[in-house]
Amino acid sequence: MTTLLTVLVVATVLATGLAGGVFAAFSTFVLPGLRRLAPADAAAAMVAINEDAVRPPFMTLFGAAVLVPAAAAVAGLVGGQDGAWLLVASAAVSLVGMLVVTAAANVPLNDRLAASPDAAGWAAYDRPWVRWNHVRTVCCAASCLLAVLVLVP
Repeated sequence: MTTLLTVLVVATVLATGLAGGVFAAFSTFVLPGLRRLAPADAAAAMVAINEDAVRPPFMTLFGAAVLVPAAAAVAGLVGGQDGAWLLVASAAVSLVGMLVVTAAANVPLNDRLAASPDAAGWAAYDRPWVRWNHVRTVCCAASCLLAVLVLVP
């Protein structure tokens, strides 16, 4: 494996693993913690969190978890790397599981909550958002694992 490909695969593991960790944190304790608040307070807190999420620290990680696996897949295919199909699968899972799910499910739910940050908005938001977030979490973990398998002799 070339040095560039090794760097890209390790970066894929790091980016998808870190992004999956962020998503897992939301599924396992952030949203459950918000559920202990009054619904309108939970809605207001989540709207504030969502506003902060689009700042460079998270958006850089999010972008890296989509773009780096794609770059690793291209490098693996172009270089004729054994296991390049694992990198293609890692990139596809990341692309669909993170980018598509986020754009098609989580962001529209975030937008609806921002438009109706009250008890009714929270009731319509909470469970569907977490279900889709579970999908993102599992996809990040799968993408990470697929990239790790390329590093295993």
